[in-house]
Amino acid sequence: MPDKSETVLVKVENRQLRLSNLSKVLYPQEGITKGEIIEYYTRVAPVLLPHLTGRALTTIRFPNGTSGHKFFEKNVPRGAPSWVRTVRLPVPGSTMKRDEIDYIVADDLPTLVWLANLAALELHVPQWRVGPRGGVRGADQLVFDLDPGPPAGLNECATVAIQLRAALQEDGLKPVVKTSGSKGMQLTAPIEESPPGRTSDYAKTLAERLEAELPKLVVSQMAKAVRAGKVFIDWSQNNPAKTTVAPYSLRGKDAFTASAPLHWDEVSDGHLRQLTGSEVLARIESDGDLYADALSDAARSPLP
Repeated sequence: MPDKSETVLVKVENRQLRLSNLSKVLYPQEGITKGEIIEYYTRVAPVLLPHLTGRALTTIRFPNGTSGHKFFEKNVPRGAPSWVRTVRLPVPGSTMKRDEIDYIVADDLPTLVWLANLAALELHVPQWRVGPRGGVRGADQLVFDLDPGPPAGLNECATVAIQLRAALQEDGLKPVVKTSGSKGMQLTAPIEESPPGRTSDYAKTLAERLEAELPKLVVSQMAKAVRAGKVFIDWSQNNPAKTTVAPYSLRGKDAFTASAPLHWDEVSDGHLRQLTGSEVLARIESDGDLYADALSDAARSPLP
């Protein structure tokens, strides 16, 4: 491994990149270095990139590691290579008083490696894609974020996920499931393109229905005061301004965890835990991308 301050030139596909500080530790608890982060994203790229392609990217960067300062970044950073794909989109309600933002669209491996070199550990995407001529298309995914309020945990999320899956299947949808890499888990159902307002309304109605059916376990309200011991079904992830962590993205936590797609059999066995980046790589070797078929165009169903 090069000296911490050394930079190296590498060729990634047809692009030349300058990588720096490869031995800098970004996960202090486990001693994971920036070089290892770049290796992770290089190896996971074949299954990750399909879930980033065509989507406006938001990153969370940890320049001094997970124990240091972090910041969200939507706008393309200064000094970005000219070949990084960007798209200018409106950002209504921006806290930075900006009407538009130049977002990154991470469609290829060189962009992914470049982002990893910036310590962009977390990659988040919306539920819609960019149009072929710019602008925003309708939502093509329906997402539910299951967030447990202590002492509830991942296994309580699994119980809710199974009930939510059944409700979605009743409506003709085909959800897939993954851990968040943090505390909870997420369900995603591929849908035919729909107006974002309609997806939010449907998701809210379904969350409220589950709350009525499982009042001791489920809450659909955002207020943290009502979440203790329950699982919050966050339906608001379907708002066009919101993003959700991408499948296979790392998380900037003390542990080296990643958002990991799951088999539904794993969800029902009652022994879930968040998986490490190393475990995710091993699962890809054995299972490939569990989301590949489920999120294909052929799997998309109309929203009820």
